[in-house]
Amino acid sequence: MAIELKLLKTLSELPGISGHEYQVAKFIHATITPLADEVKTDQLGSVIAFKKSAASQRTIMLSAHIDEVGFLIQNIEESGMIRLQPVGGWWGHVVLAQRMMVTTKKGKTFLGVIGAKPPHGMSVEQRNKVLDIKDMFLDLGVNNKQTLLDLGIAIGDMVTPSSTMESMIDPKILLGKAWDNRISCAVLIEVMKRLQHETLPINVAAAFTVQEEVGLRGAKTASYLVKPDLAFAIDVTLANDFPGVPKQDTALGRGVALSVMDGTVIAHRGLFDQVEKVAQAEKIPYTYDMMVIGGTDAGEIHKQYDGVITMTLSIPSRYFHSHVSLIHTDDAEATVNLIVAFIKQFSEAQLEDLKQSKYR
Repeated sequence: MAIELKLLKTLSELPGISGHEYQVAKFIHATITPLADEVKTDQLGSVIAFKKSAASQRTIMLSAHIDEVGFLIQNIEESGMIRLQPVGGWWGHVVLAQRMMVTTKKGKTFLGVIGAKPPHGMSVEQRNKVLDIKDMFLDLGVNNKQTLLDLGIAIGDMVTPSSTMESMIDPKILLGKAWDNRISCAVLIEVMKRLQHETLPINVAAAFTVQEEVGLRGAKTASYLVKPDLAFAIDVTLANDFPGVPKQDTALGRGVALSVMDGTVIAHRGLFDQVEKVAQAEKIPYTYDMMVIGGTDAGEIHKQYDGVITMTLSIPSRYFHSHVSLIHTDDAEATVNLIVAFIKQFSEAQLEDLKQSKYR
C-alpha cells in the first residue's frame, strides 16, 4: 500500500499560506472524515481527526502543518504592479522571475510573474547582491491599478507559487510546491487510513495545523484541544545529498529521519530510543536529523501543560521554501510505516515508563 499520487498532487497544488489555509483545510476535512471517529476544528482553523481506543484514555498526537510559505498583496501601484509581503521565510535568490498565482477573497485566480529592475545599467556590485523582495514586484500583465481593482484583486489577497506536481526521471522523486509540509499531511492521512479498522491500544489524534510557518501557532491551539500524553511532529528537513551541504546521511530515498533536535525542541530521549527500536525491529530505513535552524510543531507541543513527551519525524526534501521542492515517496512511506508500527505496539505501560524515565 502506498500514498496515492492523486492525493499528493492535490495537496501540493492547493494554495494555502499561513492564515489563508481554508482551501487546504476544507479538502483535508472532507478526506479525513470517513477515516476518523470524530473530526474537530479549532478556532484558528486546524483540523483534528480522532481515532478512539476502547482500552485507554491516553492520547498520541500526530501533527503536520498545512500552511505553505507565500505572500500577501501589500500594495497595488498606479502602474498595476503589485508589491508583496512575504509570509514565512523566503530567500530573494529563489523569488525573482518566478510564476505566481493571486487568489482573491472570492476564490478567483490570476497568473503573474515576479519582476524587478533589470540588471542592465547596474554596477557589478549591485548585480552581485541578493535583491531584496521589497525591490521586486508582481506583474500580472496590466498597465494600471484600476484594471486589477475591477477584477476583485485587493490588498491582503494571497499569492502562492504557480507550480504543478511532476514526476522526475526517477518516478519516486516528485517535484512540486508546498511539500513543506503537505507531504506530511499525506502521511497523516495514510496513517489514519491504515489504522481505520485497527483495534488501538491508545487514542490517536491527527492534527493538521495552521500557521506553522509564522510561529508554530496552530500547534499550540491544537495541542490545547487534544491534550496529548505523547506527540510526534511530522515535517520536512534538509536533504544533505547535493553539492554545498553538510556530509550527512539524511537524503532522498534513505528513509525517515529521526530528529535529535532542531531550533525549537530537543527530542525526548526515551521516546527517541523507543522509536529507533521499532524502526530496527520492523526494518524500516531511517537516518538522523539535527537541523538546528528553524523548528517544527514539536517546538510548541512539548511545552504545553506540564510538558508533553515529544519528538519530530522528518522527511528529507530539497529546495523547500521556494517555488518548487523535491521529495522521495519511499521516505514518506517509511514515515507512515514507522508511525503505524509504533502506535500498534504501544501501551499505557510504555507511556508510564517514559513519564518516569531518567531522560525527563
